[in-house]
Amino acid sequence: MIYEARPRRPHWPLVAAIVTLAGTWLAMLLLGRGPLDRMIYEAFYAGHRPALIVIARIFTFLGEPTVLIAAGFLFAAWLWREGRGRLGFALFVVIMLGRGLSEVQKYWIARSRPDIEPHLVAVKTPSFPSGHAASSMVFYLTLALVLTAGTRWQRPSVIAAALLSLLIGISRVMLGVHWPSDVVGGWAFGMVWVLVTLKPAERLFQADSG
Repeated sequence: MIYEARPRRPHWPLVAAIVTLAGTWLAMLLLGRGPLDRMIYEAFYAGHRPALIVIARIFTFLGEPTVLIAAGFLFAAWLWREGRGRLGFALFVVIMLGRGLSEVQKYWIARSRPDIEPHLVAVKTPSFPSGHAASSMVFYLTLALVLTAGTRWQRPSVIAAALLSLLIGISRVMLGVHWPSDVVGGWAFGMVWVLVTLKPAERLFQADSG
């Protein structure tokens, strides 16, 4: 007896999440730098609060591109040493491509940085989306999903990773170098990238463990 292969049904919650996040990214692009953006920016700016500046710089450091790239390379090397080289390579590619695409968006959109208050750290690139927000969401969320796959720690780890990325993004507003819409756009892109690349990466995870 010959059985016909059933077509794969779309995973509608995943599709809905991707569409919602993409819509959020677009809304931040089109509606950013308005009165609400400015009001939130002023509320979070830490220029006159030295203790908050120190805290913001610590979280910004945790989202620095050089830090995340180096950490991604070390993690991939560790997986290779553990006999899971394909997984390590896949993760490194996901992280690096996510970072590269966020930079492409910056130069394509070319939104200027906020100039309402003095910048409290040096910046050289355009503003939208926040590279720190996007890259930290991609890196920490991917790491949490991989390290805790199939365990009871996955949900709290994913929440912790998302929270860390949120704090990193907020630190960029506190330091005066990003509009809030830049940060939300970065988070949205980072989450979309993880959701889009998760399934192909899972196939490699399974191939490595088989």
